[in-house]
Amino acid sequence: MDTTTRTMKAGAVTGEFDHAADAYDRLVSANPGYHAHLRISARRLGLPDRGRGLRLLDLGCGTGASTAALLHTAPSARIAGVDASRGMLDAARAKPWPTSVSFHRGRAEELTPAWAEEHLGGPADAVFGAYLVRNCPDPDMLLASVRSLLRPGGRLVLHEYSVADSVSARAVWSAVCWGVVIPAGRALTGRADLFRYLWRSVLEFDGRAALLDRMRRSGLESVASAPLPGWQYGVTHTFAGRRPLGTEAGHGR
Repeated sequence: MDTTTRTMKAGAVTGEFDHAADAYDRLVSANPGYHAHLRISARRLGLPDRGRGLRLLDLGCGTGASTAALLHTAPSARIAGVDASRGMLDAARAKPWPTSVSFHRGRAEELTPAWAEEHLGGPADAVFGAYLVRNCPDPDMLLASVRSLLRPGGRLVLHEYSVADSVSARAVWSAVCWGVVIPAGRALTGRADLFRYLWRSVLEFDGRAALLDRMRRSGLESVASAPLPGWQYGVTHTFAGRRPLGTEAGHGR
């Protein structure tokens, strides 16, 4: 991993998200399919009955785009969004939400079953993490934390960029970043550090097969992935897994 990428993941990336928070929604709205793709991944959680009676965690919720996708899919669920960036959370909280949605500041990999008990009323029935695992300093620690937060049989969906397994996907990703994302990010926020990090972190991140293996090693089962449509085909994917039945939430296998 590049030294700059490691430094950003160690904490600087949170400050960059704070700085970009006011412009973030304008930036992602320029990405064709951004919100529709989040809704596709949220539907791939396979939640029954519009989420009635379910407890959902949206980890790395940012300004609430992923939370809105969950709410669209499961309007009857209780949803807790979590993010480390105060600026992104302020932007999320400023939007209109039903009382079933709440937002909390914290690092996803540090959450515990006790936290879920306090803020959700028990273990999560499902966890959604959009553009999350790639930004964590220790992805294995994150997945272990997520597994401990899920009830037995609970599902995890990660919505994430992964291009390491495809030469063409890497080329598309670099072209879009240097032709659109980095210039637009600099124009809207006054600096480009976050967006150069985005480009570099995706190139350095797990390929699809490696992330699926990482999920299996964390103790998840029924692990699978599916691509997203449009220009992001082969670039952005849904990764899904399930905590095995017969394990107690908060304990080992």
